[in-house]
Amino acid sequence: MPDTQPERQNLRQLIRQRRKSLSQAEQQAAAQQLVERFQEHPGILAASRIALYLANDGELDPLPAIHWLWARQKEVYLPVLHPFTPGHLLFLRYTATTPMTRNRYGIAEPELDVQQVLPHSMLDIICTPLVAFDEAGNRLGMGGGYYDRTLACWHEHQLGPRPLGLAHDCQQVDAVPREQWDVPLPQIITPSRSWHFA
Repeated sequence: MPDTQPERQNLRQLIRQRRKSLSQAEQQAAAQQLVERFQEHPGILAASRIALYLANDGELDPLPAIHWLWARQKEVYLPVLHPFTPGHLLFLRYTATTPMTRNRYGIAEPELDVQQVLPHSMLDIICTPLVAFDEAGNRLGMGGGYYDRTLACWHEHQLGPRPLGLAHDCQQVDAVPREQWDVPLPQIITPSRSWHFA
């Protein structure tokens, strides 16, 4: 299989720059449109435990959507870098009063509290950030493989929480160069529409 890493890295840099060039007003409008997408999404409406993320590096900001979920008594969880298993994530309950810290990437995450950890198999939906996506649901992440490992059981057996990618419209590309460990997403939401792939 040809090495796609240089191509993936070039695409990663291009799309990261594209989303970081969005103005604050564009980011705020996109975040509000995400709330509207959530309001009409059957899976979100039916779910009780939803994993999200806090925006970093120009990502689509789900914070207004998190507040909307809280108002509907839904439990929100955030990813935390696993302290003992490199390359893996834990998911911790996130509320308005959760103590926060910054991980080694500078991303805010809940302070580790074993009482707030939920096995990811008990989540209903995992909303994943991504760098780029294509019309087949292929996802290019930041390169750490955290979500690919988290979603491997879904990919192989359709077991566990349903993944849902979140992205700006400008992050769509013609084709994402794939690697064997990549987990394609069954659905991606952008501010303008919902994409269904499976």
